[in-house]
Amino acid sequence: MVELRLIAAEDEVEALSETLMDLDALSVSVEDADADTEAEQALFGEPDMPAPKPAWQRSVLKALFGSPTEATEAATRLLAEHPQGVELQGLVEVPDEDWVRLTQSQFAPVPITDAFWIVPTWHEAPPAARTVMRLDPGLAFGTGTHPTTRMCLRWIATHADAFRDQPVLDYGCGSGILAIAARQFGAGETLAVDIDPAAVVSTTQNAQANGVTVQPGLPEAAGEACGRYPLVLANILASPLKLLAPLLAAHLAPGGHLVLAGILERQAEELQAAYAQVGLALAVADQEDGWILMHARRSTQA
Repeated sequence: MVELRLIAAEDEVEALSETLMDLDALSVSVEDADADTEAEQALFGEPDMPAPKPAWQRSVLKALFGSPTEATEAATRLLAEHPQGVELQGLVEVPDEDWVRLTQSQFAPVPITDAFWIVPTWHEAPPAARTVMRLDPGLAFGTGTHPTTRMCLRWIATHADAFRDQPVLDYGCGSGILAIAARQFGAGETLAVDIDPAAVVSTTQNAQANGVTVQPGLPEAAGEACGRYPLVLANILASPLKLLAPLLAAHLAPGGHLVLAGILERQAEELQAAYAQVGLALAVADQEDGWILMHARRSTQA
């Protein structure tokens, strides 16, 4: 295989990337052409910062092709169509790899507790595992490797008595990992919702692969179930969690548990203030690598 490398201006990157894919590039990546220099730009900030730009002022596009001929033809066409906006860096031969095996080697079984493990389908479960979730990397967020997901899973695994045989709501389900875990630890009917249709599909597939039943859907699927859930889970980010405070509180049953993640340590007070307005006293229940998990319990008189 051959990698075609180009330097392009920020406003050319999206069109060039689409053209490269139309020209049968196997993949296209974008990097900062000024990385490791004084001109380097930081596009990706904290989770609650404004949306990042799609590219750098000077971006390197790296397009992978199956043969030198395909790469050369693509470079010729791009230079002809964008004579002022593209600078050719060259062609670089890429050694053949077993990409499937290489990718799989980066995802090992993940321990949540001593007895609860997230295990990719190509791995054997560790002997100590008593509860195993089979989950492979996919388009939706949630493989058990991120601290926010691990903390939520730990809470589920160690608080099963709080929701056993009871309905559970996973709001912002991603891969469905939290909803599946809740079912594995004894939850009753479990609703998993997300604004991304790909997450709904991923949750359906992952639940089937683990032999459990969840009800995936878009957020409107939860609209009629106010005050119903003894456990509401939401692993998103601080900004949407603040906006969702009235909605999530409305779904929480009297005596129910609210578990929130996707929150940085420095964001604890603003989340507490937001949820105090809907009658819930959030407290930090776990922390890992600068992230925190927050928990509140609704009064039984609510």
